Amino acid sequence: MAVPSLHDAYIGAGSNVGRRIVHLGRGIDGLRELGDIAAVSKVYETAPVGYLNQGDFLNLAVHLRTPLSPHELLRALLAIEQRAGRTRDIRFGPRTLDLDLLLYDDLVLDEPELTLPHPRMWQRAFVMVPLADLNPHRLAPTGETWADLAARLRQKDEVHEVGRFW
Repeated sequence: MAVPSLHDAYIGAGSNVGRRIVHLGRGIDGLRELGDIAAVSKVYETAPVGYLNQGDFLNLAVHLRTPLSPHELLRALLAIEQRAGRTRDIRFGPRTLDLDLLLYDDLVLDEPELTLPHPRMWQRAFVMVPLADLNPHRLAPTGETWADLAARLRQKDEVHEVGRFW
């Protein structure tokens, strides 16, 4: 019997409604059903981006080894969000749980339903700081390491370490 190949997926998770850490925990529990969790970043608190009339977010990143295709994984992430009570009333608005597929192997994809790498991730401290915990020496398209890029972005955006999830 053939063993399915596993793909490296990096997922950003965020919550700014209700018991934020509980929502993140439910997100991680859902991700466990999709493959093997290789690593989870520290948890960070960050200000909202885009729609500012909302509470601060807790953010983290997960390195998931999964047999799912990128589109299957995206559908599964949306289902986990929905189970957590996610609604999409306001663009960039408050959310119980936000799971973003940031990277999938080295795949570059630009389709209406899925863009990889995730658009604007390289400009967002709330994405890059947790990612740098997972793979600090990996290179971004800018030529900087994830750690160097995260450090530069931290200079302009407040990102406060909350601690480890587990």
